[in-house]
Amino acid sequence: MNNQPKISVIVPVYNTEKYLSKCLDSILNQTLRDIEVIIVNDGSTDNSQQIIDDFAKRDTRISFIMKKNGGLSDARNVGIEASIGMFLAFIDSDDYIDPIMFQTMFDLAEKHQSEIVMCDLVKVDENGNEFRDLRQSPQLPDKIILKENFTIFGEMSCFACNKIFKKSLFNQHKFKKGIHFEDIELIPKLVLDSTIISKINQPFYKYFERQDSITKTHTVKGLDMFFAVDAVSDYFKLSNYNTFAVELERFQILQGYYSYLAYVAYVKDKVLKDEMISELKNFLKKYNISKKSLKNYKRFKENYLNSLSPKKKIFYYMSFINLNLLKKI
Repeated sequence: MNNQPKISVIVPVYNTEKYLSKCLDSILNQTLRDIEVIIVNDGSTDNSQQIIDDFAKRDTRISFIMKKNGGLSDARNVGIEASIGMFLAFIDSDDYIDPIMFQTMFDLAEKHQSEIVMCDLVKVDENGNEFRDLRQSPQLPDKIILKENFTIFGEMSCFACNKIFKKSLFNQHKFKKGIHFEDIELIPKLVLDSTIISKINQPFYKYFERQDSITKTHTVKGLDMFFAVDAVSDYFKLSNYNTFAVELERFQILQGYYSYLAYVAYVKDKVLKDEMISELKNFLKKYNISKKSLKNYKRFKENYLNSLSPKKKIFYYMSFINLNLLKKI
């Protein structure tokens, strides 16, 4: 008899007592029952452990690990080491998921023999109101054979939380500890080690955005984006997909330019902002990325700039004129 769960669900927890019960309920109420839930308490100082204890008493599929605070990557890695499932899922403890998420995604993995399955996300507020869809390549089919169509690499959101992964992908990989963009550093490498990706364009993952998070302090850790992009670019050269140079540049543009500048926009310290913009100039020079390539970048077959709000569009057009203009914003 095979006692291996279909999915190991890893839930890192750090001081999320206010949201944890809703998160765990959504996991335990999945229509796919054959899962294990590994909760990693990363040194919480609030009432999170009491909530974990209560849930563990109610459902034998739950196990938990208590450890000193080491950050999100460290907590995920501890969960990976303890897991025995065919696939791994990573759910953040202040988010929640649709009841059919895991069954639908596992069925797709079985149907297409895919190593990774992804779904859409939707942002939700404190009251559970959905307010922004985060689509994942809606123009692509539900089965993507990467050697035939590699466009997803240059436009995907590098979230760990809206995907399931064949556990064997982690035999050679871990989440990088101590960096700010650990998903961007790792997820593309897992794609590069895959042959087939499946996707479903349903917003199964409910991504909670706290009202104060938009104006939270942005720091020098934003420079970790370049570390992440460099690491992926190096790994790309050694992969079976290293002939798809156009897609590598698209990845570098989306993450190293557009996502990076979106972060820099909220940096308050003027000296730090100057430094971060200077580093962006170095990045563009290093990879020989032209203004034309930035302006013409397409995501989901549409010009990316045209998909943005007028305010964001103006911000990026200013960057094309002169990056130094952004130092004054």
